[in-house]
Amino acid sequence: MTVTIYDVAREANVSMATVSRVVNGNQNVKPATRKKVLEVIERLEYRPNAVARGLASKKTTTVGVIIPDIANNLTAELTRGIEDIATMYHYNIILANSDQSEDKELQLLDTMLGKQVDGVVMMSNEVTDKIKFALEHTSVPIVLAGSIEKNHNIPSVNIDYYEAAYEAVNQLIANGHKRIAFVSGCLTYTVNGHYKLRAYEQALADAGLSTDSNLIYAEDDQYDDGLEAWSKLSTIENPPTAFFAGNDEIAIGLIHGAQDNGVNVPEQIEVISFENSKLARMVRPQLTSVVLPLYDIGAVAMRLLTKLMNKEQVEETNVILPHRIEQRQSIKTPAQP
Repeated sequence: MTVTIYDVAREANVSMATVSRVVNGNQNVKPATRKKVLEVIERLEYRPNAVARGLASKKTTTVGVIIPDIANNLTAELTRGIEDIATMYHYNIILANSDQSEDKELQLLDTMLGKQVDGVVMMSNEVTDKIKFALEHTSVPIVLAGSIEKNHNIPSVNIDYYEAAYEAVNQLIANGHKRIAFVSGCLTYTVNGHYKLRAYEQALADAGLSTDSNLIYAEDDQYDDGLEAWSKLSTIENPPTAFFAGNDEIAIGLIHGAQDNGVNVPEQIEVISFENSKLARMVRPQLTSVVLPLYDIGAVAMRLLTKLMNKEQVEETNVILPHRIEQRQSIKTPAQP
C-alpha cells in the first residue's frame, strides 16, 4: 500500500502539520523532531504526493516544454539548456513534440494547461495568429525560445537574426563573390523570410549587387533539400560561386552535392551556414557558420520563465543574445588566397 503523510505522522508520533513542515523545508521544526521525521520518511520510503501539494500551494513546480522535434540537432541542444536550468530551480519538465504542426501545438498547449503546469517554454517554427492568440490568453507565463512573434508581445529569447545573416552574406561579398545563392527553409517562417532573406537582399544592395530570384532556393530545411538546391542552382546560366545556407543540414547537402560532382569547397565554391550545430564540425571541410547559441537560448528562456512564474521584476522580456561567426574551412580566409 502507498505510504501516506498520516502513516509518517503516526510512526513518528508527531502531527501531520509537522511532517508537512519537514517535507517542505520549513525551519520552524526542532532539530530532534526533524531528525526523527526524516528517519521515518526514509524507513517507510515515503514520497510526497506532488499532485496534492500542488493543489494546496496552487503550484506544481512543473513546466511544459513544446518543441518541433527532439531528434533535431537544434532542438536537442536547446532542450538541454532548458532542462539544466529547470533542475537548478527545482522544476520538473513535461516535454512534447509538436511535429511542426499548428494543430498539435494548440493541442499540446491545452493539454499542458490541463495538467496545471506553472509555465511553458515553447519553440515553434512559426508563431501563427492562432498560436499567438492562444499564448496571449493562457493563465500561466509563456516564453518563446529561439522563436519570433512578430509584434514581440510574448516574452522570448533569440539572437539578432537579421544582423547575423547580414554579416554572413557580407563576408562572402568581401571574399569577392557577386553570385551568391540563398538556400533556406520555408520563407513563410518569419525567421527565414522576414529576417534572413531581407538581410541577404540588403547586404547585396549595399554592395551594389542586385538580387537575382534565380539564386533563391527555399523549400524545406533538411539535408536532401541542400542536395536538391545544388542540383538546380549549379546548372543555371551563370551559376552561383557562393552559398548562404539557412542551417547546417542544408549547407552539408550543398557541400556533398558539389563534391559528388567534382567541385571543391572552398577552392571553387564557398559555403557559409547558420546554426553551428555539432554537424558543422563533423563535415569536411568544416563549416563556417553563424553561431546560434542553442544551449544558452534554452537556459535563458527557462530562467526568464522562472522569474515570470515567481512574479519577479523583469526589465526586458524580449532578450537578444550575442552572436558570432565561427570561422572554419568552407570559405576562404586571408590565409587561403
